[in-house]
Amino acid sequence: MPSVNFTVKWPDGKLIQYYSPSTVIYEYLSIGQRYPSTQFLHQVENGLNAASERVQARYGFVCSSAMDTLAMIKRQAKFFGPSPEDQIEVIEMTNQ
Repeated sequence: MPSVNFTVKWPDGKLIQYYSPSTVIYEYLSIGQRYPSTQFLHQVENGLNAASERVQARYGFVCSSAMDTLAMIKRQAKFFGPSPEDQIEVIEMTNQ
């Protein structure tokens, strides 16, 4: 199953690379798109849950790496509020 590494630019300018175990994440995030923080969290949570479900359908167990990635993103997001100025941008998405 092809996985995807995606790089996010946080409102403070920090670039962080994250992991999705499935290309289904492309249905939830787009390269170059800037999202308000609450929308980004909604999209990435839905995308990583869908990716984990695909792993479960194929291998019989959920992907703990997808849930770890989601937890890391949620921890990082706590530094930023829900204000419209706090935009999160998807810089890059690459298949592995």
